[in-house]
This record gives sequence, structure tokens and C-alpha cells, in this order.
Amino acid sequence: MALALPALAAPSLGVQAAAQAQALAPASTSHQRLLPLQGGRNFRDLGGYRSADGRMVKWNILYRSGSMHGLTDADYRYLEGLGIRVVCDFRDSNERANEPVVWPATGAPRVLSDDYEMDRRFMPRGDPKTWTDTQIRAAMTASYPRLLAQFNSQYRRMFAELLAGHAPLAFNCSAGKDRTGIAAALLLTALGVPRTTVIEDYRLTNRYLNPASFMAKNTTPNPASPMAGLPPQAMRSMLAADRSYIEAALAVVDRHKDGATGYFRDELGLSPADLARLRALYLTNARSA
Repeated sequence: MALALPALAAPSLGVQAAAQAQALAPASTSHQRLLPLQGGRNFRDLGGYRSADGRMVKWNILYRSGSMHGLTDADYRYLEGLGIRVVCDFRDSNERANEPVVWPATGAPRVLSDDYEMDRRFMPRGDPKTWTDTQIRAAMTASYPRLLAQFNSQYRRMFAELLAGHAPLAFNCSAGKDRTGIAAALLLTALGVPRTTVIEDYRLTNRYLNPASFMAKNTTPNPASPMAGLPPQAMRSMLAADRSYIEAALAVVDRHKDGATGYFRDELGLSPADLARLRALYLTNARSA
């Protein structure tokens, strides 16, 4: 039996804008999209998004984030109260060494990560000081389909944890934008959230990530980093959550045989029954939220 995924056609601009505003806003003042953390980086709740069948992603159970290196003792206590059981850390070995996260022994989640070196061959050639905004935008757009392939095993593991009911679960990379952005887009799509909302969730990084603060923390310890020499506009393009970046990844999903359903089946090992289980576990009746 084929699983019906949300239609990908966008509504008219007026309807789309109203729908986006409704979808992105918390259902009530008791819920917050950005978690109130002193040292959080782009740490967000994926709850409240409406699915195509009228249900809603549960609050306080699925989280996306950047590096958790800056979390304070108070932040750890707050997160312990949320009951996070698993953290999928997509950062590479160097990122985790440069920004270690030491959870308190009490209430610490299981942290799942892989030792690897990030593939940066998509970046332009030559001196980073000469890279242009156009070059960076083209490189970032080209990188997203590659990230889908490079992180396939980690995305599979995240879905396996969710299927097993190991939640609340958080997943993160360094900025909480690229690797995390693709993971969130796949998860929301699997839950039946319409494409326009998936993209707008991705673009919320533009609101919640401070580029200046991120660059100060990630280039000062390593002045040899290519990002340290980027011209300002090129740097802004690299850190931006540009819809063309995430659309490049989603286009791979769309082009797959049988579309998103086929992609989940063939690339992530998720059967229609698995997708139905994910929705049963992580969606709720919007009226009861």
C-alpha cells in the first residue's frame, strides 16, 4: 500500500505567506521554538508544525541544534528536565575536539557520533580571500546533495533511534544549519509536513544563528581555517540558510523513483509501515496540543 506524502506544489503567495506564519508560530505561549538557553546555539524545538493530514508534530520531543559546547550548568539542568534521551552529533572528529560537550553524569543522554573528517572538496579553489559571494553560493548549493550521501548512515541511525521510540531526541552539527538542516528536512518530510513549512523551518537559522558570534568562536582558535580569510559577503553566504541550498538536497529526494516515498525506502531503509509508525509516535491531534 503506497504511503501518501504531502503534495509539493506551493500555494499562491498570499495563501503561502499566511500558512507559513501559522505553521511556524508556536501553538501557544507555553511552547517556544528557540529553547531559552544561556549558551545554546540555534537549539530549536521542531514541535507544532502541521502535517498534511491535519495533525501536528509533538512539542518537547524532537530538537535540532548547533554545537552544544557553550551550554551552562543551568542549561544542562533545563535540558535534563526535558528528558532528552539521545543526541545525534553529526560533527566531525576535529569539530568535536575543538568544541567538546561534557554532559553531567546525572541525566546524560546517549551521544551518537562518528569519527570522520568533513569533506570540503566542494569549496572553491584558490585563496579564500579571493572567493566571491557567487562562488560560495554555487559551492554551498552543490554541497547539499553531497551531504545527503555522506551522512546517509548517520541519518539512518537517527531514524532507527526514532523508530525504536528513543525520544526525546536531539540532533546537531556545528552551526545547526547544513547537516542538521538536511536531517530536519528529511524528518519533517517523513512526518508529512508540507514542503513550504520544511523550507521555512530551515530558514529560521537566519533568525536564530548569530554569524558574528559563530565566526568569532570558530575562526579565532584556528586562524588557518579557510573561513577566517573569507570576505564578509562570502562569509555571510556561507553561513546563510538560503532556500536554494536545502532545495538542492530536496531535489534529489524528489527525483528519486517514486519520489520521497521511494527515497525513504531505498536510501534510508524506511518502509511505508516505518513512516506510518514515525507519524504515530511523533504526531498528535492538533486540537489536543
